[in-house]
Amino acid sequence: MNRSWIGIIVRFVVSAIVLMLVAYLIPGIKVSGFVGALIAALVIAGIGYLIEMAFGDRISPRSRGIVGFITAAVVIYLAQFIIPDYLSVSLLGSLLAALVIGLIDAFVPTELR
Repeated sequence: MNRSWIGIIVRFVVSAIVLMLVAYLIPGIKVSGFVGALIAALVIAGIGYLIEMAFGDRISPRSRGIVGFITAAVVIYLAQFIIPDYLSVSLLGSLLAALVIGLIDAFVPTELR
């Protein structure tokens, strides 16, 4: 296994841990265990990638500012419809999760680049 794959796996594990932490701290978001968090991290990354491919970097969930924040909240909210057995998020929960994940990401980068 080369270094890039190890980096990707580590980022997904860190993303899952951050997602579990956010679910523990914030009302309105529920993740069904570590496997559910890994699956949710994969789905969230996939939706974010598709949005970035469709609309460009300016509306990417990775971008900073209000547009990136709102996009990240929408991505988190939409993910629950793809994997309802693993993730449940209220609208307020997705906004708060995007805020907390953005703050955590400032110190521990979790997105795939």
